[in-house]
Amino acid sequence: MATLSLTQFLTLDGVQQAPGGPDEDPGGGFTHGGWSVPYGDEDFGRFMEEVFARPAAFLLGRRTYDIFAGYWPERTDPGDPIASKLNGLPKYVVGTTLTDPGWAGTTVLRGDVPREVAALKERTEGEIQMHGSAGLARTLLDHDLIDTLHLLVFPVILGTGRRLFTDGVRPTAFRHTGARTTGAGVAIHTYALRGRPRYGSY
Repeated sequence: MATLSLTQFLTLDGVQQAPGGPDEDPGGGFTHGGWSVPYGDEDFGRFMEEVFARPAAFLLGRRTYDIFAGYWPERTDPGDPIASKLNGLPKYVVGTTLTDPGWAGTTVLRGDVPREVAALKERTEGEIQMHGSAGLARTLLDHDLIDTLHLLVFPVILGTGRRLFTDGVRPTAFRHTGARTTGAGVAIHTYALRGRPRYGSY
């Protein structure tokens, strides 16, 4: 059975929208796209290479899939540790309107998404990775299907934009399993699913 991990870029105020470029996701009038780019130093690159050394497959939401599919298939250098994995490994995308994905190795998941993802985990060995895909991530968090969070917190506040953790997300506890900070100031924290929160009083 596979584990499912989520790697997510966040601002200090929790925004996850359009970290990679101005045109990546301008939905809702968002004008801050590309906010993660100035922090992409060697430490950041090393961490991402470590992440992409592990996957057995990828699970993506539709918006993230479209962004990736518009970029990575054109990167054909076999020595590129990220492109080689994204282009060569199985990819699963959740989408109700996508009928003929053009990116080789893609399977579309439809219907009951939590049930489909639970079945995917059951029949896969190793690590299934999610990147971005915040809407899908919130759905899967509500069903305890994400085993590991890699939250990369960038030292910037934007004030607007879609956030990963919104009102109504299921209360969930995690165990902190690792941390590092890049030279540019990105705080990288890793968490393992623990279960329901515990409460007390001072």
